[in-house]
Amino acid sequence: MVDDGLYAALVRRGMTRRTFLKFSTAMAAALALPATYAPRIAEAVASAPRLPVIWLRGQDCGGETEAFLRAADPTAASLLLDLLSVEYHETLMAPAGADAELLRTNAMERYPNGYLAVVEGSIPTGAGGAYCLVGGRPFVDIVREVCDGALATIAVGACAFDGGAPGAGGGATDARSVRDVTSGGGAYIALPGCPLNVDNLAATIVHYLTLGEWPATDGRGRPLFAYGPLIHNECERRPHFEFGEFVQAWGDEGAQKGWCLYKMGCKGPEAFGNCATQQFAQSTSWPIHAGHGCIGCTMPNFWDAMSPFYRRLPSPVPFFPNVTADGVGTALVGGIGAVAAAHGVGMYARTRLTARAERRAAAAAAAAEADATQAAATTPAGTTTLPRPEAIEPDAPAPSAPEREAPSTLTPNEPPPPRAGDDPEVR
Repeated sequence: MVDDGLYAALVRRGMTRRTFLKFSTAMAAALALPATYAPRIAEAVASAPRLPVIWLRGQDCGGETEAFLRAADPTAASLLLDLLSVEYHETLMAPAGADAELLRTNAMERYPNGYLAVVEGSIPTGAGGAYCLVGGRPFVDIVREVCDGALATIAVGACAFDGGAPGAGGGATDARSVRDVTSGGGAYIALPGCPLNVDNLAATIVHYLTLGEWPATDGRGRPLFAYGPLIHNECERRPHFEFGEFVQAWGDEGAQKGWCLYKMGCKGPEAFGNCATQQFAQSTSWPIHAGHGCIGCTMPNFWDAMSPFYRRLPSPVPFFPNVTADGVGTALVGGIGAVAAAHGVGMYARTRLTARAERRAAAAAAAAEADATQAAATTPAGTTTLPRPEAIEPDAPAPSAPEREAPSTLTPNEPPPPRAGDDPEVR
């Protein structure tokens, strides 16, 4: 084990300082960090101790191991021997059988809570785990034992992420993801893909060595720097999508001109990843650049959810086969905007009507006050002003008549009183 830092060990392996700085710059780009972080990354990696790794393989095709062996910056040999201290990997180590099992056990004892657990492939749980036995033990038990004592667990590839092809509908082994069978033991990082981009694995480890913490992840444990962007938005064929230029059949004129593969089943509008920017094979190409549509292998349950791979996904709206999820989203956004606009128009109209009613009420009150003032000014003192006929309510009683002479209080048989000058004796 090298004790004088990674940079000295890498130099002894033949890596030049220029190559090391290029690697640091590439890691800054992979982590979506400014180029100014490259010196900081170089300093941190140069002085960091090697991280011990226990690499487990379950139900898989070996694609993640192949990607690991083809890492370009640094080379597979330097990454294997210096940047990471791979203590156990069934494909790469020389011992076998009981000796190999002893290496894994000894590594766990030497680095308690200080090693990385990397799991490749799904974990079969059917029939008590009998579908995958390692050293006579169910693989699921080994995964739990190793991951529960790890500094961090990294699930590499689609199968370790959510079961992948072995866990697809119809599978007989009841294959599960790493997260389904483990209960803790440090941080959890998922690097899905079929296979994963090994640059994302290196960048994840460099992020920890540089900043002392694991990168931010989404709800499924995928690092945001690698699985945050929508593939469709960063695709080199996106302009053809915008202009409606699509490949209609394999080998047609559009295919020869590099037009959009959406109508051939490309799942770029439904998948997230940095495939378009990070690419593969020393950042020289990726599936869409090579002429094959994205199959959405970075997404959950992609084997079932994204198939058929060479046709568009079924429409989310019944009876409208040409409507896509993007179209539904656009319609929803437009509908919400229309409702908001209608609400604004309604509020404006209500405000105008309320203001108009208030102005009318104020004008009526002012007119009534003016009439009252004028009436008071033209009526002589001591007179009673009768209300105008049109102001009398229909059911109101008629106004009382002017006062008349008091009626006589004599009864019909009573003689009238004598008048002045009459002789009372002469009748």
